[in-house]
Amino acid sequence: MLGQRSFVRVGVDSALHHLRGLTFDSAVFEDVHCQWSPGGGCVYPQDLLSRGDGSRPDVQVRSTDSLRQSQCRRLRGYQRAAIEQFLSEAVTSPWEVVRCLVPDEQGLIEASLEELVDSEGCSVVVTTGGTGPAPRDVTPEATEAVCERMLPGFGEQMRAISLRHVSTAVLSRQVAGIRGSCLILNLPGSPRSIREILDEVFAAVPYCVDLIGGPYITTDPSVVDAFRPPHARRE
Repeated sequence: MLGQRSFVRVGVDSALHHLRGLTFDSAVFEDVHCQWSPGGGCVYPQDLLSRGDGSRPDVQVRSTDSLRQSQCRRLRGYQRAAIEQFLSEAVTSPWEVVRCLVPDEQGLIEASLEELVDSEGCSVVVTTGGTGPAPRDVTPEATEAVCERMLPGFGEQMRAISLRHVSTAVLSRQVAGIRGSCLILNLPGSPRSIREILDEVFAAVPYCVDLIGGPYITTDPSVVDAFRPPHARRE
């Protein structure tokens, strides 16, 4: 039983069982964040890809299908790094990350989410990208298809956070839901937006996981002050 584990698994498609961690990576970075260059390439603004040490990588994603996969893989590395850096700073209970890379096909995303929850035993699954209005953005549909119950408050809060920084956040269709004792959470594709959102919404994640029968996740209050009512605290 997942609830009997002493750690959390996070699945990054997304978490250890007090958080087994996993990040879910969608194959398409949300095009709304790119700028088109005269040479036909899609150049992502440097401030979206800033590293923790303040340096900024030079990343260009061209529009040709032959280049898209290899160059998007590099960008997804920054997405994973943003999530895992946050977890390393915020989560104090034991956790591990399970990584999964899936093309933007709804059936494959659904199968991967089911595997992360049902086979890998992840308590939290975090997806990145594929939440915009483009035809290939099907991560929300895949999430809804595998979840038993949806949690609309997460999507509402994530969009509200992003709207403080970029007006195109209204185009995001991020959702969150429950499958068994796992929380599945859609994040945007921008590494900077990932951190901005996690810094605020993660405070609700530990108690949510408690309520659905997952592990007891603890956090560093100087990074994220997780909320639990007094009767739910183990102190």
